[in-house]
Order: sequence, then C-alpha cells, then structure tokens
Amino acid sequence: MNFISIKKAFITALLIFLSSASYVHADSMSALIAQKTAQPELAVPGAKINTRSTIQRTRTNYSTINNTNNNSFDTQPTSNAYGYSQQPQTAPVSKASYRYPEVQRQAPTVLPAFLSGSYDNVDSEYLPLLSNAENQSSMAAREVISTARKMALNERAIIQGGCWDYLNEVFKRAGVTRDTVHKGAYRQGPYANSNEIEVGDWLYYINHGYNGVEHSGLFVGWVDEAAKQALILSYAGENRREPARYRVYDLSNVYQIMRPTV
Repeated sequence: MNFISIKKAFITALLIFLSSASYVHADSMSALIAQKTAQPELAVPGAKINTRSTIQRTRTNYSTINNTNNNSFDTQPTSNAYGYSQQPQTAPVSKASYRYPEVQRQAPTVLPAFLSGSYDNVDSEYLPLLSNAENQSSMAAREVISTARKMALNERAIIQGGCWDYLNEVFKRAGVTRDTVHKGAYRQGPYANSNEIEVGDWLYYINHGYNGVEHSGLFVGWVDEAAKQALILSYAGENRREPARYRVYDLSNVYQIMRPTV
C-alpha cells in the first residue's frame, strides 16, 4: 500500500511538473509572439538612428562645403584678393591725402571808435573795408565817405526821393563838387573798366541783382575786383523808410563815373 501511495504521489507530482512546464512553455511562446509583434515598433528606433545618422552626414557636408569654400578663396588670390585690396587702399588714401582748402583769413583789424557799434545795414565783415576807404583816400573822397557813413549808420537818415537825391545830399553835406570822368549810356555803354573806379566815386550802373534796372551808388571798395564785386552804399528810396545800406553789387556795367573834388 505504501508503494502504491508513493507511486501515485510520484505520478501526481510528475503531472504537476509537466503541467507547469507546459504553462511555462506557453508563457514563453506568448512572450515570443509578443516579441515578434513588437519587432515592427523596433523599426522606429532604427529610423531615428538612420535620421540622426543622416543629420550627422549633412553637418559633415556643410563643414566640407565650408572647407571647400575656404579653400576656394585661398586658391584664388588673383581675382578676389586683388579686387578687395584695391578698395580699402583707395578710400583711406583719398581721406588721408585730402586737404580742405585753406580759407584766406585777414588779420583782425582794429576798427576805429566810430565803427564800433552794431549795425543792421552793413555786414560786420565789410567794416574793415569801410574803415580803409575812409583812411586811404583823397581828401574829397574821404569827406564823401565819412559824410555818407554818418548819414547811413549814425543818423539813419531818410532823404526825400531816390538814390540820386540821397547821393546829391551826401556830396552837398560833404562840401565837394563832382566831375564826370566817364560817361556812357545805360544800354549802349561804353562801360568803365575796374581800374577806372576810385573810392568815393558816384557810379551809375546796371543793377544785375534787380531786373537789370538803372541804379546809382557810392563806391566804397572792391570785394573781388576780378569778379567785379564791390561794396556800394545804396539807397532804395524814401518809400522804403529805410536808411541807406552797404551792399555788394556787380559792377560789370558801369556807364558813368562822377568823382568828388574839392
């Protein structure tokens, strides 16, 4: 009985073992099937690996291209390097060699007391010229220049009439007479040369700055003799209610000169 019991127990244990082995085998088969099923998903990491590999190859290509470009620039010094070398050399050299034109500046002039005021009818840059005209002229011319300056700058006189009336008053107050040293016609001439004109002369000329009309004024001095530019005392007329003013006029066409004499 005991043998039979042991045999039954052995058979029972064997059956249990076989059953467990079958179950384990089934589980192994299930795991294998699951593994096979999951293999297509493993292709995704493979694709990612390939993509990364492609990106790495692309970066390598960029660096290769850059190296190629660098080499191409290095191997072509004749065209590019020469072209660029010309540009930077030209600009700095021109800047370094350029010199601004020197302005011809006159030494500061000590003006006399009678020209030390502030005036709105003469630019301050012309005061030295006015001072020289009064100091370096004949007696008759000096009287005319001085009288005109007092009437214009100090008195700011308004004279009835126009430019002729004003200068006639200047000559009368200065106590001088006038001689005609050049006489022409407004349209026909002949016109005077610049070397014929002197300080204190009463001039008749074509006013090119105002529609080419006839005008007369008192000659003070040349601002630019070559260009026929001169400082003139001019009177616009009583209707303007303004004193005479010192202005630069074009004296290309002076057709009459009257000179002061004592």
